[in-house]
Amino acid sequence: MSGRDDAECIRVAAVGDIHVGRDGDPPSFEGVEEHADLLLLAGDLTRTGERPEVERLANCLVELQVPVVAVLGNHDHHVDAPQVVVDTLRAVDVTVLEQSSCMLQVGDHPVGVAGAKGFGGGMPGASATAFGEPEMKAFVEHGASVARGLGRALAELPADALRLVLLHYSPVAETLEGEPPAIHAFLGDYRLAEAIDERGADLVLHGHAHMGRERGRTPGGVPVRNVARPVIKAPYRVFELPAPVPGASRSLEQASVGR
Repeated sequence: MSGRDDAECIRVAAVGDIHVGRDGDPPSFEGVEEHADLLLLAGDLTRTGERPEVERLANCLVELQVPVVAVLGNHDHHVDAPQVVVDTLRAVDVTVLEQSSCMLQVGDHPVGVAGAKGFGGGMPGASATAFGEPEMKAFVEHGASVARGLGRALAELPADALRLVLLHYSPVAETLEGEPPAIHAFLGDYRLAEAIDERGADLVLHGHAHMGRERGRTPGGVPVRNVARPVIKAPYRVFELPAPVPGASRSLEQASVGR
């Protein structure tokens, strides 16, 4: 943790799509302890999910003095060994979520994170339907299942906590703008936003849409931020949210941190 006894705001650092490979410069999280109380990783942590890649990432995270919470992305599943990614990260005390939640403490303030990779499916008016071939039905049902799982994870979080949602795929069309419309169905799913609005959250963070835009909102008004590294063009983005006060309204402030 940051060592602060009491925080007037919760500082959340987040980035996705760092795509750590066997070569190239490793990701930098320099200064994150000074700027943030926790670090969220929004999937596509590796290029293909191979063990040497995730071990390289783990070496970058093991010395951090703030809690790290992650979800996987589609790249992390490519070699069909996601459990290797999960186990390697958990060995260096990274919390990896999939349709699950965790609670953290920042000073005297509870912070809850509900996380899921998400899946494709599309947005209102341009979404896939469970009709026809069994492969199409399975595609649509998997997305629906993930959205239900995210809703259950959010329901586990106490109402008086700061409630964060961590995804890889987008829940809204706004943060996909800039991507070819023909692939939007493979970049996000509106049913994730429905689950978020039903259960309530203070901030949603996702990646995946490299050419998307940074800011959006769910239909219910929850702020959504695309923190894919190609979008934010920084090692991470820091969001400052007022510490939760029961019954008080909350607003979102954003600060850019990077080289």
